[in-house]
Amino acid sequence: MNLILLNQDDFVAENRVRLQGRRFTHISTIHRAEPDTKLRVGLINNLMGHGIVTQINTEFVELSIVLDQSPPKELPVTLLLALPRPKMLKRVLQSATSLGVKQIFLINSFRVEKSFWSSPALEPENLREQLLFGLEQARDTVLPEVHLRQRFKPFVQDELPEIIKDTKALVAHPSSEKNVSLASNLPTTLAIGPEGGFIPFEVELLIECGFAQFSLGERILRVETAVPVLLSQLM
Repeated sequence: MNLILLNQDDFVAENRVRLQGRRFTHISTIHRAEPDTKLRVGLINNLMGHGIVTQINTEFVELSIVLDQSPPKELPVTLLLALPRPKMLKRVLQSATSLGVKQIFLINSFRVEKSFWSSPALEPENLREQLLFGLEQARDTVLPEVHLRQRFKPFVQDELPEIIKDTKALVAHPSSEKNVSLASNLPTTLAIGPEGGFIPFEVELLIECGFAQFSLGERILRVETAVPVLLSQLM
């Protein structure tokens, strides 16, 4: 936990917070905080700064805080991701959040198992937990927005044209023979399919919408590997 994230509910006074639960445990056991210990803190969707421990016991910790720093700049990428299996989804959300992505669309694909859509991992509180882990890791406070889209064709035809407007739209596809430069002065919309890639029909729909397809090469990567590899090239 490289940043202690704060909620509005944590405030017991204008510049003082009281923390319990996971954050308290981390502060007391990992930081081994004592009175006057200085910690990095940030208010969710707001500024960052530091907190000074003013009181700590077996139940809670109180900090006097100063918020005077802006969070890091976001990565100007909208990520379209074919819904991966739940365990992988957790890792991908953390990675994408750590790298600064603020708009994530989890979309359907022919190769996405229907059972994935009923996973508890998609419950709002569970999605939020993974996003918070990513923010804590990267010292960021701005939560990404996660959008669920279970119908591929209507999403591509009805919503996607507006989403990709004024962006460089790219779809990573394993069988593509085309190489494109990921570097761009434009914001980017990046579509990544399931393990075996989007099926040809889906790729054609994306191309008709305005996407250019490209490949990372001969190796077929897991989604949890492909996402950080591609996003790092866009940073």
